Amino acid sequence: MRLLFLGDMVGKTGRTAVWEQLPGLISDFKLDFVIVNGENAAGGFGITEEIFRETLAAGADVVTTGNHVWDQRDALIFAPREERFLRPSNFPKGTPGRGSGVYIARNGARVLVANIMGRVFMHPELDDPFQAGERELAACPLGEQADAAIVDFHAEATSEKMCFAHFVDGRASLVVGTHTHQPTADHQILNGGTAYISDAGMCGDYDSSLGMDKEEPLNRFLSKVPKGRFEAASGPATLCGVGVDISDRTGLAEKIAPFRRGPRLEETAPSFWA
Repeated sequence: MRLLFLGDMVGKTGRTAVWEQLPGLISDFKLDFVIVNGENAAGGFGITEEIFRETLAAGADVVTTGNHVWDQRDALIFAPREERFLRPSNFPKGTPGRGSGVYIARNGARVLVANIMGRVFMHPELDDPFQAGERELAACPLGEQADAAIVDFHAEATSEKMCFAHFVDGRASLVVGTHTHQPTADHQILNGGTAYISDAGMCGDYDSSLGMDKEEPLNRFLSKVPKGRFEAASGPATLCGVGVDISDRTGLAEKIAPFRRGPRLEETAPSFWA
């Protein structure tokens, strides 16, 4: 199975770039399944139902989120009825929406997708992500109820992301880090066959501070006095994520490589998709 994961969409420029390019990527690379993190898609803070639906219309199979999931109150309304919209599964019991689901890929494979949020340096501090991962993977084991299992681990600390990946190694196809918006260079396949990257990066304007216009963040570092609100940067967006080939026989990863397309970062795509 051929899977593309795209990191956090940030603002109008990020979401528009995804909407415009994703249909061609699916066609050109013959993608079986696409996951997009959308938690910063609405002006850099949260996501609306309209944006969610446009992302599905562009070809995304699932939209994941993170700590900004409820920044747009609209999400509290549509989350309970949208099976392809995920919020972190370790929110307390009774939180609207769902943290995981099983979806059918274009090649007929059953794909478990779980959205889990870390606790180190994160707000709000949610339930234990390791217990949440154990619960999700035990309820839908790879090779039994699922042909592939993907975890979007939304966290700040690299150590927490890496330890979680080692914890589920051999039981998940891919653990992909999100939240920090900066693509890392540590993509690898762990000893048990789980693909991993600490952060997929973002889909947004990299002439910025994490996708936000850089003037106000810079001002706050220099003066400690806010002059205005954070606003999403509006320059041309670069898409960032990872491509993974997953074995149809074992459900484990065979290959992983970064995907980057846009004006600011060096462009790259998985060579095994050529």
